[in-house]
Amino acid sequence: MADASFVNPQNGFCSKTNIFHSLRSSAPLPPPSQPLSITDYTLYLLRSNPSFSPSTTPFLIDSATGHRLFYSDFIRQFQSLSAALVTKFPSLAKNQVALIVSPPSFHIPVLYFSLLSLGVTVSPVNPISTESELADLVRLSNPVIAFAISSVASKLPSSFPLGTIIIDSPQFLSMLQNPRSSFGFPQVKQSDTAGILYSSGTTGKIKGVELSHRNFIAITSASHQDKFAKDENAPHPVSLFPLPLFHVFGFFMLIRAASLGETLVFMERFDFVNMLKAVEKYRVTYMPVSPPLVVALAKSDVVPKYDLSSLLLIGCGGAPLGKEVAGSFMARFPHVEIVQGYGMTETGGGITGMIGPDECQRYGSAGRLSANVEAKIVDPETGEALSPMQQGELWLRGPMIMKGYVEDKEATGATLDSEGWLKTGDLCYFDSDGFLYVVDRLKELIKYKAYQVAPAELERYLQSIPQVADAAVIPYPDEAAGQIPMAYVVRRDGSKIKEAEIMEIIAKQVSPYKKIRRVAFIKAIPKTAAGKILRKELVKHAAAASANKL
Repeated sequence: MADASFVNPQNGFCSKTNIFHSLRSSAPLPPPSQPLSITDYTLYLLRSNPSFSPSTTPFLIDSATGHRLFYSDFIRQFQSLSAALVTKFPSLAKNQVALIVSPPSFHIPVLYFSLLSLGVTVSPVNPISTESELADLVRLSNPVIAFAISSVASKLPSSFPLGTIIIDSPQFLSMLQNPRSSFGFPQVKQSDTAGILYSSGTTGKIKGVELSHRNFIAITSASHQDKFAKDENAPHPVSLFPLPLFHVFGFFMLIRAASLGETLVFMERFDFVNMLKAVEKYRVTYMPVSPPLVVALAKSDVVPKYDLSSLLLIGCGGAPLGKEVAGSFMARFPHVEIVQGYGMTETGGGITGMIGPDECQRYGSAGRLSANVEAKIVDPETGEALSPMQQGELWLRGPMIMKGYVEDKEATGATLDSEGWLKTGDLCYFDSDGFLYVVDRLKELIKYKAYQVAPAELERYLQSIPQVADAAVIPYPDEAAGQIPMAYVVRRDGSKIKEAEIMEIIAKQVSPYKKIRRVAFIKAIPKTAAGKILRKELVKHAAAASANKL
């Protein structure tokens, strides 16, 4: 506990320990020893809301068909499924792993909540994973059972002790309608593993991130502290959900929405125009998005064709959002607040955010620390903890930090220290008001002569050019400088902007060592589902193009 006399109330920085503390009110947490699953905690929060009506409030809406699943039916279905699973698989035990391979559908939240209530560890994966990728993930997490849609089930190994349940089969549907037999739910400890979610890993080696029920309880409690003050006249919150449910951002936002009694509009397959149609049709008030979607909303010519006046808030995470992009979005949508945040798979979701219009004006920032979170900015060379306005590696500590990486003690030891600090690998700083700014990944900095150049900074300048739809910056080998910044650029439709023009525009805005010295045009920037740029693919692309010229 920090000595309050040493903590600056403006930014939360303790001059005695060099630790940044959250400026939010402390979020209440149950005693760690109390048996409690994230499912039960979510239902507790939901039922604590006096205005909540489970039979008249839709939890899920299918954007394509308009089909609705009300909260009362959702709760009945996941409890029916739990009873059916216990009856059909008496050996299915607490802390065993269930692999889930499916695109978004109504069945996935039902399945998540059912398995979590039984203490079974949920391990969702990208349904477009290849056979060899799935085999690697199975070896990593060692699941005893799999749940998959019929079109991808053939890609799975046949080695699961309890087999594979086909989610889009009559058998699974009948389990949702199972007349609830009385059975004793296992007592789930908060320290039990709730999920194994996969991190791409900065080394290229995929890791299984082990998150406990306590981790999700802590981040859900903090998100209740961080939500905007409730206006009694505000419309019922309706969120469009274009996020993949196998990704930590989608996984956590699903739990958060359920705990608040919000309505989620699901999109099975993301399509930009269909997203705009859904916002108009279902009067969506909130959208969690990745930075590329913010760029598209700010720049696309089709946006003005739709009535998006219901939209009040967008939450942006997954990758840094540039000040210029945020500004162009606000010019088009002056009534919509952009809430930016920061989080990782290893933190179970967002651990910084913004509350209220004033904080939302801090474009380019990732917000302030959430309740119950501590941070340090550490010099990567000396290990010294730094003060506000100084750049270093962001370290985080709090009850939402992961247990570790599955079956990888070496990676866990390199990422989590003995005092519980998570080393994020991100170069960041806090300003004098306690707002976090993410500069870039430490391992992605371009080494130009003796200087370090952050690709994310140059990308923000590139994305502010009107003729540019999207951009990414990578290191390109150079005999004299070691590395030079190279830009991959996606032109807007009809644009004929040339390489020299782009380099000239950027050169006027940055120091000489940050200049972009090479440009290539590309149809689309390769990205993860969360919107993070796959720089390694672009580096390979550049190397191949260079080899072809030799």
